[in-house]
Amino acid sequence: MPEKLFLASASPRRIAMLSEAGLRPIPRPSGIPEIPLPGESPADHVLRLAEEKGLHAVRLLREEDEFGVVLAADTAVVLAGEILGKPADAGDALRMLRLLSGRTHRVLTGVFLARFPGGGSARAVEETLVTFRAYDETEARRYVETGEPLDKAGAYGIQGAGAALVLAVSGSYSNVVGLPMEALPALFRKAGVSWPAGAARP
Repeated sequence: MPEKLFLASASPRRIAMLSEAGLRPIPRPSGIPEIPLPGESPADHVLRLAEEKGLHAVRLLREEDEFGVVLAADTAVVLAGEILGKPADAGDALRMLRLLSGRTHRVLTGVFLARFPGGGSARAVEETLVTFRAYDETEARRYVETGEPLDKAGAYGIQGAGAALVLAVSGSYSNVVGLPMEALPALFRKAGVSWPAGAARP
């Protein structure tokens, strides 16, 4: 019987990517606050949050007498060392889009995988460089008015209307969406988990 795969997130984008690969994620959102610690680097930040989300989900599932594999991830947009998380409101989204116009930023995703009970775990950070074209205030405001930026790190969705802002991507595209699919088979292997039969290898 295949092991259950629990996703410590309710992100429709992550659920869709895993489903399209032939996996069957069961959402188990963690609700962990996504607040950087003083002096914490962006890479350490996303990796810590991914691990905290994953371990929190494991604790909850153990209480439910569940078993299987937990996958957790956290994504941050980083510009000149500043983490641009999910905007607080439309004004904050506009602020982020002004900063990103005509510049290259980093997208970092921390990924944590754990098999329970009594299994192994693995973690990794994936980085992608994204360059935005220069756009004006009117275009940025129109994009914010669509509502798409309001629940996304860095105030844009590359898989949606935000794609029109992007000039170039260097690295994993799926990482920018929110989950580096190419990294998953190796993480499964490191955690001692078999890649599910019938699932596509990214």
